[in-house]
Amino acid sequence: MLWQQAWFWVAAGVVLGALEMLIPGFFLLGFAIGALVVGFLVWLDLMGSSLPALLLVMAATAVPAWLIARRIAGVRSGQNKIWDRDINEN
Repeated sequence: MLWQQAWFWVAAGVVLGALEMLIPGFFLLGFAIGALVVGFLVWLDLMGSSLPALLLVMAATAVPAWLIARRIAGVRSGQNKIWDRDINEN
């Protein structure tokens, strides 16, 4: 099947990473990293061919990757998003 190929997971990771740059929200980066990790594990032949197991590994790596990336690039502690005026007002 297609999901048993490493290139499929790497391509999915690249597409998700590209979509992360186009879509605001900072939520696809974890899935992109998870897909790349699964692609690497499939390439090393360390994973079975079960789709649920591959998706579980992807999700299990996506959550910590998202949390780490959010910690690195997210809003810093003590930083507030406060607007006192709108840029469209004169």
